[in-house]
Amino acid sequence: MATAIPLPSLSPTMKEGKITKWLKKEGDKVSSGEAVAEVETDKSNLEIEAYDDGYLLRILVKEGESAPVGAPIAYIGEKGEKVEAVETTAPAAKPPEPAPPPKPAAEQRPPIEMKRPPQPASPEPSRPTGGQVLPLRRQEPESGNGRLRASPLARKIAKDQGLDLSAVQGSGPQGRIIKRDVEAAITQPATARRTGPALVAQFERREPQALPLSSMRRVIAQRLSEVKPGVPHFYLTVDIEMDAAMKIREEAKALESKVSVNDIIVKAAAIALRRVPQMNVSLQGDRVLQYQTADVGIAVAIEEGLITPIIRDADVKGLAALSAEARELAERARKRALRPEEYSGGSITVSNLGMFGIDWFVAVINPPQSAIIAVGAVEQKPVVRDGQVTVRQMMSATLSGDHRVIDGAMGAVYLRELKGLLEHPMRLLL
Repeated sequence: MATAIPLPSLSPTMKEGKITKWLKKEGDKVSSGEAVAEVETDKSNLEIEAYDDGYLLRILVKEGESAPVGAPIAYIGEKGEKVEAVETTAPAAKPPEPAPPPKPAAEQRPPIEMKRPPQPASPEPSRPTGGQVLPLRRQEPESGNGRLRASPLARKIAKDQGLDLSAVQGSGPQGRIIKRDVEAAITQPATARRTGPALVAQFERREPQALPLSSMRRVIAQRLSEVKPGVPHFYLTVDIEMDAAMKIREEAKALESKVSVNDIIVKAAAIALRRVPQMNVSLQGDRVLQYQTADVGIAVAIEEGLITPIIRDADVKGLAALSAEARELAERARKRALRPEEYSGGSITVSNLGMFGIDWFVAVINPPQSAIIAVGAVEQKPVVRDGQVTVRQMMSATLSGDHRVIDGAMGAVYLRELKGLLEHPMRLLL
């Protein structure tokens, strides 16, 4: 009798998956445990394996098509066996039970063996526009009084380069010509520049390209729309003197050890969890889970969104080992090759935008975690020490907390511990 291959749940937040490639075709012989298809989930790209021996009788979900978790995607059976009418939708399922806290990596036993296929190229997702794809409307660069709309900087660059602004299409508000428009026009070959009606016709012929919303971006949009109004956030900010921490990084660099500022912050965040265990919790359903290990997430930006690999037992790992693990997880995250247990669990995440020159920001909690720390750039700033103004390397850290399980006072205690560890980083090594 023919047996269905259901679409398995390959991540805690997965509700559907898209078949990116069939590794077998109809009529091929397959063995139990053999990969038959590649599927794109909201977090990574993984392979689906057959559970039985037989022949691939019929493919129900073709390449590029999606199916809900639990729905049959193909049938396996005896050679030549006929598959009658089949149901292609997933059976009704009960609401999922709150997930238990993840076990340490050594104890985890994933339900199925998953292999990581190469990352297929995918287009950058477009921004949603309320369910409609709106046509690109050409903005006139002239104001109502006939004056050309252009920023002062754009006018100066155009004048210096001898560029006629009337031949430039503005991309700023209301068609205003800005710096990037002038720079783009300057880099064009002279024969490719168009003026007057020719330029207008060129832009009128352009049509917007409708790109599919990726699985990851779709889940991010759904979860954030639920989390932000659903989880009561509170925010606490502290300024941290980083001179001593930067010396640790420089000493590690001299020893040819690649330790980043973020690695030091993650280590400090984990030790602070140990010292303030009331922060090492999460709300799941009608219960509060108290974690016994200090597992810290690191926010990694990838082309299609954001993913947070987890550094397990980050408080007891040396800085060099923690740094190597963080780099390896981040690299595989960008290739969408992480296993579900590598981005699940933990109670807190470190999100760092300092490398982009951001001084300060607030971050949205990544459920079911209860907190996230947003850290900015380390910069020299004037501060007062012993009544004297001096220069120190300062960094801001903003804690976003889930007010359902963490109070502001407890968050303040945690930030005090984090600040103390980073300002006296020798405590990280003792």
